[in-house]
Amino acid sequence: MTTHVRPKEFRFPVAVAWEQGRRTTARIEGKPVLAIATPPEFRGTDPGVWSPEDAFVAAAASCLAVTIAGLADHERLPLRGLVVGAEGVVGRREDGRFGFTRIEQTVELTTESGREQDARALIGRAEQGCLVSVSLDLPVQTTVLVSVGAEVS
Repeated sequence: MTTHVRPKEFRFPVAVAWEQGRRTTARIEGKPVLAIATPPEFRGTDPGVWSPEDAFVAAAASCLAVTIAGLADHERLPLRGLVVGAEGVVGRREDGRFGFTRIEQTVELTTESGREQDARALIGRAEQGCLVSVSLDLPVQTTVLVSVGAEVS
């Protein structure tokens, strides 16, 4: 008798409801509601509200940040500071459609002296393991800046 191993599968349910005009709300059970609207670049009228484009870029950047933090914890790399800045670039794609052409992100990681190379290697592994970025059909360009800092109390 042959046994088939089924790969793990996870689901992330979200309900998005139209509110008015070009404004919606995203709901996930047990989490705060997130207002989402068309950005000003596409005739949106509420620049203080997250746009789908903001959420898309934030998903890639935050995935990388939490993956770095998780690996640093697992590998006991002292993390003194971590900021991932990201910009999504939208334009005409090679397939002729208008959409995201790339994401440019900068990782600024602060660790203790002597661990800079470990930090760079860890960031590389995090890039390869970030679920969101590896799921995208566009280039993600990452600049890495590693510095040394004192322990935060």
